[in-house]
Amino acid sequence: MEDLQQAGVSGTEPEQDDSEKETTWLGKIGLFFLELVKIVVLAALTIVVVRYFLFKPFYVKGESMAPTFYENEYLIVDELSYRLRDPKRGEVVVFRSPTSPEDFYLKRVIGLPGERVRVENGNVTICQVECTVLSESYLNGIKTDGDVAFTLGDDQYLVLGDNRGASYDSRRFGPISKESMQGFWREAFARI
Repeated sequence: MEDLQQAGVSGTEPEQDDSEKETTWLGKIGLFFLELVKIVVLAALTIVVVRYFLFKPFYVKGESMAPTFYENEYLIVDELSYRLRDPKRGEVVVFRSPTSPEDFYLKRVIGLPGERVRVENGNVTICQVECTVLSESYLNGIKTDGDVAFTLGDDQYLVLGDNRGASYDSRRFGPISKESMQGFWREAFARI
């Protein structure tokens, strides 16, 4: 042990002077704030990506989708899926109003591209090869007003509100395009 001490190796760390201690302390604070900034930037980027490309909150205004949705409810809408697949019958979609593009509507997809759809005698009839009356359990026995018929084009969808008597929908403004759809509400998504 004597030989090591003479060579300058004592087994203990040399003492730092006050300026080195201050530099180390300031360096640790600087690293902490750098890490904090990284976390905040990463969180902000994550929020932007999720909010603008994956999911979007919407506020329900009006009673056109009652009893499924009521006024003043917030919904989370899946914006990604329709970039990868086409809408399906029965899905609740958010889309830009055909008459006022700054407004968004919430309705249910009833008719799909290439179908003939008739609303008559309180029922919705879908005609492809054969015609069938659409079973709509979510209406709780409510009949569909109106007497209209549509033959949907390649990119046209017929949408109706669940509260058929109080809904401004495709019976009034006609079919909508997939492009106008912002996304759809997944039943697995909670309401806010």
